Amino acid sequence: MRQYETMFIIKPEFDKEQAQEIVNRFVEIIQNNGGTIEKVSDWGKRRLAYEVKKYREGIYALVNFQSEPAVAAELERNFKISEDVIRYLIVRKDEE
Repeated sequence: MRQYETMFIIKPEFDKEQAQEIVNRFVEIIQNNGGTIEKVSDWGKRRLAYEVKKYREGIYALVNFQSEPAVAAELERNFKISEDVIRYLIVRKDEE
């Protein structure tokens, strides 16, 4: 299993509970496909460096997890079709 880190930005119109439900939905995708969650960090609402899809703010979430490459591909597929996510990035962490 490889180590990954994903950060995604959720639309700012959601309240804290709704944003947490969205984060949990992506965490469940990882877990249901055989991945293990190491850490989930809620960074809260922050101003974006530049306008993205007509939004100036977003709710940031960071998830560290271990999984096979197919799980990361499935997660990326779900990020692409989700209307709740403005931007996302999945990075494979280097092994030391």
